[in-house]
Amino acid sequence: MPRRQAHPLDARIPTISPRPPSMRLRAVIVSLLSLVLSEPARAATLRVGPEEAITTIAEVARLARDGDIVEIQPGEYRGDVASWTQRRLTIRGVGERPVLIADGRSAEDKATWVIRNGDFVIDNVEFRGARVVDGNGAGIRFERGRLHVRNCAFVDNQTGILTSNFSDAELRIDDSLFADAPRQEHSLPHLLYVGRIAQLEIFGSRFHNGYRGHLIKSRARRSDIRYNLIYDGRAGEASYEIDLPNGGNATLVGNVIGQSAATRNPVVVAYGAEGHAWADNALVLSHNTLTSARPFGAWFLRVWRDRIGANIRVQGINNLIVGLGAFTLGASGEFHGNFPTLSGMLNDIETLDFSLAPGSLLHGRGKNVAASPGDDIVPDAEFQLPIGRRPLTAPAQWTPGAFQRAGDAR
Repeated sequence: MPRRQAHPLDARIPTISPRPPSMRLRAVIVSLLSLVLSEPARAATLRVGPEEAITTIAEVARLARDGDIVEIQPGEYRGDVASWTQRRLTIRGVGERPVLIADGRSAEDKATWVIRNGDFVIDNVEFRGARVVDGNGAGIRFERGRLHVRNCAFVDNQTGILTSNFSDAELRIDDSLFADAPRQEHSLPHLLYVGRIAQLEIFGSRFHNGYRGHLIKSRARRSDIRYNLIYDGRAGEASYEIDLPNGGNATLVGNVIGQSAATRNPVVVAYGAEGHAWADNALVLSHNTLTSARPFGAWFLRVWRDRIGANIRVQGINNLIVGLGAFTLGASGEFHGNFPTLSGMLNDIETLDFSLAPGSLLHGRGKNVAASPGDDIVPDAEFQLPIGRRPLTAPAQWTPGAFQRAGDAR
């Protein structure tokens, strides 16, 4: 008779001796119980896939324990939704990125995945097609704890990631893609919607092809957005590219932030439109390339001081403003080294090369940002296509915008 293949959780199931109890056996049992109660269970690596002992993500979400690693094999997982209730977990796609297609299903009527409350790392997973009745179907619904998303993709979801409003939650996103908002009219599909949490960090990621909603909307106490391509593109029809409706401490460094000709709103970056939710509010834009293809001009930065407060600090240093429109209109603050230019002065927007052409007179015209007051506003990296970032060595003289080297945005 063939032997049963060991299940990955078999090691966690104790064996029971058929012998009658004795004093020695009782002592061993007491010792083992003390060990179990005093030491955390050994972390396991659980593999899920068509050829694995665990075949569905929903099943592995039930079996995984705190500290485990979940590995998802390549392939399409249709309607395989899950709520994750662990307190600490790493979930990663193995090899070619596995694709989770919602197919009309959702966990808790919220999302493809719901992260309840824990310290999670999610790596190399793609989420597609999230839909729910209220119009806020997310690839990931992050409710509480700490979530680090890296090397992931969120495509054609009503919202890529949607958070709750717990003031101690933290979200970090690295080297990920958010794209293709659904063409729906009954609600606003944001590519990323962050509630009133403690902190949002985004690095080396790309956002494009929005529709009616915003590419990034953050109500976080602290929003740190660096070295990203936040460019709606020719087919996009987003409203704001970045919306910070409740203010907070927001730092935008080294990003390309651009609206399409078909945008639903002239504003590119919006700050404080719905009033403050936090005691401390400040906005810093350093070394961003802000672009607009809107034929009637853009309002590149709008600050609602009448709603967010007249005394907030607004700082704009070494930003490159590309296209028709106004940058500092109504946004009084400290502004140095910001220059307007036209799209023809860049290498090639059509191929997403937003660096200044080699002959541009703006090379080396930026302010010495190292000597500027502010919070960590000197760039130490640049966005790199298709997704990610590369390190940057400070030049002898800074150039305005997100790229320091001519013809080297890729």
